[in-house]
Amino acid sequence: MSDLKLFRPDADGWDVELRGSTVALEVQLQRRIEASMEAMLGIRFLASEYPTGPWHRGRIDSLGLDENDTPALIEFTDRR
Repeated sequence: MSDLKLFRPDADGWDVELRGSTVALEVQLQRRIEASMEAMLGIRFLASEYPTGPWHRGRIDSLGLDENDTPALIEFTDRR
């Protein structure tokens, strides 16, 4: 899989690709993906940093539902 490309609309409404260095922190990338998750991935966004409960004591970075109402979990990782 190639690198994920991010875009933003310019003043005229055209999509402009963001440079890789524009999204420096994982949380910034996470917020951008969550804001347009349905348009980009077909996943309806439900929650950010969703707790997995007292047994696992973890969290899911982004939680959503796909077109079949099946849970979709997205985890972000910094590989620097």
